[in-house]
Amino acid sequence: MLSSPPLTSRSAQLGIIMMLGSAATFGLQDGFSRLLAENYNVLSVVTIRYWFFMLFVLGFSATREGGIVSVARTSRPALQIFRGILLVTQICTAIYGFTIVGLVGWQVVFASYPLMIAAMSVPFLGERVGWRRWLAIAIGFVGVAIALDPQASLLSPQIILPVLGAVQFALYGILTRIAGRTDSAETSFFWTGVAGAIAMTLVAPFAWNPPVGGDWGWMAALCITGVAGHFLLIKALEQAEASLLQPFAYFGMLVSAAIGHFGFGDPVTPAMLFGAAMIVAAGLFTLARERRQTQPSKGDEA
Repeated sequence: MLSSPPLTSRSAQLGIIMMLGSAATFGLQDGFSRLLAENYNVLSVVTIRYWFFMLFVLGFSATREGGIVSVARTSRPALQIFRGILLVTQICTAIYGFTIVGLVGWQVVFASYPLMIAAMSVPFLGERVGWRRWLAIAIGFVGVAIALDPQASLLSPQIILPVLGAVQFALYGILTRIAGRTDSAETSFFWTGVAGAIAMTLVAPFAWNPPVGGDWGWMAALCITGVAGHFLLIKALEQAEASLLQPFAYFGMLVSAAIGHFGFGDPVTPAMLFGAAMIVAAGLFTLARERRQTQPSKGDEA
């Protein structure tokens, strides 16, 4: 179900709309995550979110041909489990980072993860990256340096958090591509939810601090937006190719940053805006070149 069908104009448009909806929903999820993490332990928030996510994964898998047993079957269990643990670890880093550097500061740096994936694809996947993409990667990281304006409060030791989060997510993306060589997208999706939920269940008791009173409403909103975002993403991938949809993920970062600025008062500086523009432009160019590489033409260089 997660594989893309032959591309048509109508399906592409529908896929893009659903991808924008998914990205916006994930942006809202970031806002709910920060709100809860400012008052409760991050491990508790992520654990409850993942329990809900695992129920969705199991329900989704049960509707596939062959059911849960068929979907869970993998030839690379260690890789799949590591992927799931890596992602939930990245999510913990992200939510904690939201409370330290803010949603705006986080998203400005985190927007560089597609560039990291492109760079990592050479040693990990053996892919060929031509001079144009290397130049875009370099420009993107210059944008990161500009966004971390030395005169702005964003530049501090805590900035290692969004950098770490971007590296974790980029590595997760690389491992997902490796897993995709032998396992279906449904199988990877299954292990993402189940492995992450089990890992959090094992560690959460050491820092258990669940929401109380009316804050359970915010927790419910976090769980619902998480599931809704994944549902819309699945539906988007039914309509269009992942390479076409990926650039629209930046919309979610914009929504998240807007929530940080208008909802939490996160500062926005000219340097951050200019640096973010460079990062996003470089990322979009890199994604476009990668998409073009999958449909190579004579004499073209990635």
